[in-house]
Amino acid sequence: MDTTNLFKTRLSEKDFGKLARINNPKLLQFVAKYIELCNPDTVFICTDSAEDRIYIEQEAIRTGEERMLAVPGQTVHFDGYYDQARDKKNTKFFLSEGVDLSSNLNLIDKQKGLKEINTIFKDIMKGHKLYVLFFCLGPCGSEFSIPCIQLTDSPYVAHSEQLLYRAGYEEFVRLGPSDRFFKFVHSEGELENNVSKNIEKRRIYIDTEEDIVYSMNTQYGGNTIGLKKLAMRLAISLASKEGWLTEHMFIMGVHGPNNRTTYFTGAFPSLCGKTATALLENETVVGDDIAYLRNKDGMVRAVNVEKGIFGIIQNVNSVDDPVLWGALNSPGQIIFSNVLVTEEGGTYWIGKEGKVPQRGINYSGEWTPGKKDTKGREIKPSHPNARFTVELKLLKNMDAQIDNPEGVAIKGIVYGGRDHDTWVPVEESFDWVHGIITKGACLESETTAATLGKEGVRKHNPMANLDFLSIPIAKYVQDNLNFGKGLKNPPTIFSVNYFLRDANGEFLNSKADKKVWLKWMELRVHKEVEAVETSTGLIPKYQDLKRLFKEVLNKDYSEDSYKKQFTLKVKENLAKIDRLMNIYKKKVPNTPHIVFKVLEEQKQRLNKAKNKK
Repeated sequence: MDTTNLFKTRLSEKDFGKLARINNPKLLQFVAKYIELCNPDTVFICTDSAEDRIYIEQEAIRTGEERMLAVPGQTVHFDGYYDQARDKKNTKFFLSEGVDLSSNLNLIDKQKGLKEINTIFKDIMKGHKLYVLFFCLGPCGSEFSIPCIQLTDSPYVAHSEQLLYRAGYEEFVRLGPSDRFFKFVHSEGELENNVSKNIEKRRIYIDTEEDIVYSMNTQYGGNTIGLKKLAMRLAISLASKEGWLTEHMFIMGVHGPNNRTTYFTGAFPSLCGKTATALLENETVVGDDIAYLRNKDGMVRAVNVEKGIFGIIQNVNSVDDPVLWGALNSPGQIIFSNVLVTEEGGTYWIGKEGKVPQRGINYSGEWTPGKKDTKGREIKPSHPNARFTVELKLLKNMDAQIDNPEGVAIKGIVYGGRDHDTWVPVEESFDWVHGIITKGACLESETTAATLGKEGVRKHNPMANLDFLSIPIAKYVQDNLNFGKGLKNPPTIFSVNYFLRDANGEFLNSKADKKVWLKWMELRVHKEVEAVETSTGLIPKYQDLKRLFKEVLNKDYSEDSYKKQFTLKVKENLAKIDRLMNIYKKKVPNTPHIVFKVLEEQKQRLNKAKNKK
C-alpha cells in the first residue's frame, strides 16, 4: 500500500506532517489499513502537545460523549443501558494452527475472526472522526515500557486514555522503525443518543501473535480502553516469552522507621480490598492495578503501567477512602461514568454519603427513586459498575518514584482474597516457591450475595489474574516460579485476609486493621521483628501487634483478639488443600509437579499439628 499517497489524500497537511515524523513503516501501514477499511470522514493525529490534548478534551464535550459538571474539570459519560461491563462472551482470542493457548480462554479461529471483524469494520467510521493516539505503557524511555498506538472514533475513549497513560508520540519518533509495540483499533459504531447502537455486533478480539486488539460497537471502558486489561493480555503473553512478569498488582510505598519507604506489590480479586489498600492514608501509591516486574541484577523492580485510575466508584466515602474522596471532590480532570447527575451538576453514586437525590440523569435517562426498567427491575441511582477516571497526580499521596524509568525495588508481595474461615489476617510464606504456590497459585475468593448471587462460593483465582491470562495457567504458574530462581534476594511473599469471621458471622477485623498488617510486613522484610512458625507460614507475635495497634491506630489490642484471629484453622486449611489439588489435577493440564509436592508437604505439617494438638 502506498501510505504516503493515502495519507496526503485523507489527512490535513498538518496531520500528515505529524505522522511523517514517525519513521516506522509497519506502524504507518497499520494506520493506513484501518483508515481505508473503517473509512472515517476525517482523521486527527494526536501528538504529546498540550494543544492536541486539549483538542481531545473539547471533542469529548462537543460530540456529547461527555458532559461538563459543576466542579471545574469534571465531566460525566454515560454508556448504553446494556453496555455497562466487560463483554466476556464476545471477548475472544485468535487461535492459529499449531499455537498453544490456555484451555480456559474463549477462542476463535484466527482467519474466521479476521473475516468477521473486517466485515463489521467496513465503513464503520463513516460520519465519524478517527483519532490516532500514541501512548507508552510504563515510563517513557524505560526498559520496562511498551509503546502503543490507539485508533478510535470515540473522543471519550481517547480522553480516558490521556488521563490513564503516558503520552507516547515522541517515544515513537525516538524509536524509529522498531516493531515492538502494541496496536489497538476501536470503533463505537453507529450511535443512537450518543451511545453504541449495534451492541449485538459487539466484539473484542485479541491477537497475541500480532499484538493487536480489535474492539467494536461498544463504549464501556473495559471493552474499549485498549491499554488497560486488553493490553494486559498482550503483555502477559509477551512477558512469558521474554522472561519477566505482567501482574494484576498495585505498587505502594509502606513507610517504616526513620523515614524509610519499602515498596510492595499486591494482587487481590475484585471486591477484596485492593484499591483501599493501595490508597491508604499515610502511605504512598505508585499504582493501583497493573505492574510490570523485572529481575534487575538479582532484585525485583516494578513499574506502574498507568498514570491514572479507572476505578469502581460504588461505596467510595470519606471515612474508608479519604485520599480518593479528597481527589473526587476537588477541581481537576475526572471523568465519572454511569453515576447520577443532579440538577445542580453534582454527582451521586451508590454508597456516597448524604441523602439520595430525588431526581437527576443517569445511564437510563431521567431518573427518580423507584424507576424501573422494562423487566420491572428497580434502576438504582448509579450503576453498580459505575466508574471514575482520574490521574494519580490528583491524589495527595502519589509516590515521587512513579515515573522512575528503573522502577522501584520490591521487597514484599501480598496476595489477598475474601475468606471467612481459613486464612489468618496476615501470614508470611516460608520462601518464594512456598509463597507462589500456597499464597498466589492457590488464591481463592468468596462471592458476595450483594453483587454476585449466591454468597460464599469459593472461586479459584491464581494471582488474582485468571480473567486476564492469555497463556495456560500451568505455564503462568511456572513462569512465576522460574522468575524467583534468578533472584539473589526474592521479595518476601505474604497473604492477607480482611474478611475472617467468628462462629456468629461477625468480622474479626475492622477495615482499619490493614494499616497494622502492612506495618508488620514492612518490619518483617527488614528482619526487625520475629515471627511464630506455624504449619502454613509465619505469623506475628502478639507483643509486636499490640505495640503496632497502639502506634498506628491508637487502639488497644487484646490477647483474646489475637487468639481468635491467628489460631490455625487446621480442618479448613486441609479442606482448602484438597480443593486446590483437585482443581490442579483435573482442570489445569501440565501443572508443575512441584505444586503438588509443596501442597502435600503443607498437608503433612497440618496433619502433624492436628495429631499433636
